[in-house]
Amino acid sequence: MKEKTLVILAAGMGSRFGGLKQAEIFGPSGEYIIDYSIYDAIKNGFNKVVFIIKKENYDLFRETVGKRVENHVKVEYVFQSFDNVPTKYEIPYDRVKPLGTAHAVLCAKEAIHGPFLMINSDDFYGYDAFKTASEFMDSHPNDVGIIGYKVVNTLTENGSVKRGILITKDGKLEKIIESKIEKVDGLLTAVSLADDKKVEVHEDSLVSMNMIAFPESFVDYIDEKFEEFLDNCDLSKDEYLIPDLVSSAINENKYNVLVNKTDSKWVGVTYKEDKDSVTNYINQLIEEGIYNSNLWE
Repeated sequence: MKEKTLVILAAGMGSRFGGLKQAEIFGPSGEYIIDYSIYDAIKNGFNKVVFIIKKENYDLFRETVGKRVENHVKVEYVFQSFDNVPTKYEIPYDRVKPLGTAHAVLCAKEAIHGPFLMINSDDFYGYDAFKTASEFMDSHPNDVGIIGYKVVNTLTENGSVKRGILITKDGKLEKIIESKIEKVDGLLTAVSLADDKKVEVHEDSLVSMNMIAFPESFVDYIDEKFEEFLDNCDLSKDEYLIPDLVSSAINENKYNVLVNKTDSKWVGVTYKEDKDSVTNYINQLIEEGIYNSNLWE
């Protein structure tokens, strides 16, 4: 059976939240947000999970997250490090921050053997989002698919958020406008992070929450573009990012990038104050019978 892989970006520490968000409990039986993503992925035909983590977090991550799912799905751990940076490039000794999401996926190159879905470890995506992604991967094996959320389904009451507004034509992505969005007195406003200009936005505008389906070949594309990035970046701070690679693929006509709408609600811990609302939402879904109170029993 060909692998359909869930690639989970878990190398970053939650600076605004103040710790390793993946190790925070949100479910009534000790579940983490990541448990629900893996559970929903398995229900929708994914048969492998690749965790991309920092090497120093391996013991904590496996004890708190990995072991509970290893009996339910094939699991592989990959370390995001600077080891795959060619020796002619010198990473500053004091750089601690990872090289970005595209570099993280590149670190997992040897673990990906088929189509894969990339997600963040500390975001709750919802069952319909995984269903939408899985169906897209089955029907469009050579295309890239971004799962688009209605912006109103991604907001927090505790401050502004950064979202990539998806601009499409006939279902194909034309560009992503990275924006700061907030809702004040019932009114949505968005400002482009690139030029501080206002961006038109309404409640049904689709945004990316970093849930993207790729064919296996996209990892080779990331590899091909890596040295171009290294040649033109500031290695003390710049990041090699998936949205930039997706934009590049569109501009070079390398891949069709399609936007797939989900009605799922996204929740996550952008701010520490969000934890209670995420917990309450998961409890609501349990009361509705979407999940068991003990997820893995």
